[in-house]
Amino acid sequence: MKSGKLMTSVLSGCLAVSLILAPAALADSSQAATGTDNTQAATGTDLINEIMQNLEKYNIEGVDQDTLIRGAIDGMVNTLDDPYSQYFDKDEAAKFSQQVDLEYVGIGVRMMYTAKELYIEEVMAGSPAEKAGLKRGDSILKIDGVKIEDTEGDELSGAAGSKVTLLVSRNGMVKSYIVVRSDIASTSVKGKMLGDKIAYISIDGFTQTADEEFTAVLGKMRAAGMKSMVLDLRNNPGGYMDSAYNIASKFMAKGIMMYTSDQSGVLTPVTITDGSKIGVPVVVLTNENSASASEALTGALRDNKLATVVGTRSYGKARIQSLLPVSNGAELKLTTQKYLTPSKEDFNHIGLSPDIEVQGKTAQLITALQIAGMTSISAAGDNHILDLNGIPFAGNVGLIKQGNTIYASSRVLAALMESEVSWDAKNKKVLVTNGAGKVSGFSVTTKEALSQDNETFIDVKAFQHKFPSLVWSYNAAQKQLKLTAK
Repeated sequence: MKSGKLMTSVLSGCLAVSLILAPAALADSSQAATGTDNTQAATGTDLINEIMQNLEKYNIEGVDQDTLIRGAIDGMVNTLDDPYSQYFDKDEAAKFSQQVDLEYVGIGVRMMYTAKELYIEEVMAGSPAEKAGLKRGDSILKIDGVKIEDTEGDELSGAAGSKVTLLVSRNGMVKSYIVVRSDIASTSVKGKMLGDKIAYISIDGFTQTADEEFTAVLGKMRAAGMKSMVLDLRNNPGGYMDSAYNIASKFMAKGIMMYTSDQSGVLTPVTITDGSKIGVPVVVLTNENSASASEALTGALRDNKLATVVGTRSYGKARIQSLLPVSNGAELKLTTQKYLTPSKEDFNHIGLSPDIEVQGKTAQLITALQIAGMTSISAAGDNHILDLNGIPFAGNVGLIKQGNTIYASSRVLAALMESEVSWDAKNKKVLVTNGAGKVSGFSVTTKEALSQDNETFIDVKAFQHKFPSLVWSYNAAQKQLKLTAK
């Protein structure tokens, strides 16, 4: 079993994607070679045909012509040494398009692997998983009778209409669920209004309709009285750059979204001229899986001083691919442009650094909400699930119970107190530094803190003693912890 991995069929095979439809000139050139290189191209074609004929005629084991042609195409593409350029046959092209548009076959859950278990972090509304009775926080013990530690993580995929049996642990009870896989068309943009009129909008991918979905969600948030926004681009692998451009135009009336360049190396500004001002403070959330088109949008909002970026450094893909149609419905996904942020930063293989670096999913969200103006935050849940002010989110509070001692994630506790957390490896202490620079230490030796699986946890009683503005309670029946910053 792979640990520390966010599992979702939507992201599978589709990480770090920026796409544009093939420009007419490129599309035309994919159909026939033109210009002064015709003789050279013909000579190369003759050579390839000659080799193919010799292989077909003399190879002792025999060859399949289609296999030879595919091998030749893949060989040419591979010589580019570009991980983003790829040839798709007709079926592969259709599958790739479905992935970019967040369409897949599955049961409709987002799962999380830890070092010890696999659990459901999110259940999609109306999905086969919800209909079967699965809930967020459920720990999966077996898939079709196979223990989780013996699986590879893709066993939930399969043909539409097929069944999968899950053995699930929930609140100490073990039960088997049979779920029928089906086609899933995931909505890429979701939004909800939180306290203090803060709009939370997440974009899972830049599908062909993501810009339309964003416009609709933004309209609802405005109608509800939006005063600030948290835009969550974490784990967004990218997609169609046109969608990202149209979304950027909802934040800025005019300005430069990015610069692009082709083989000439000349930088060309991509400008927004007829957009609209967002008119409220914006906080953008990013992490190491925020890639490509999501990085373009992040860079545009950051460099135009329209947003504060919170989280961790992004993936680092500043290249754009064109989808070039070829015969028989096949497509060539080819890198045709590079792009830079409005400040001309080329972050390829580097990533964009956040304005405020915060580790940990829940801590990132809490910090973003605080910057957006949330005055009171309650985080409730356990080591699987999270509710912020009673609203469900992906994440957890890192609950660990040892005897009568209740521990919580040091990152979550520090974030609630608007403080920073660090690890003193020499003295085996968790250090929490508040805004005034005062440092409070929690020792592993005295069991004020724990260190497990590269994370640290603090005894909430000991934490409250040094940070009395924290209010906490533990529900023994539900086995959940509630933390509130007064």
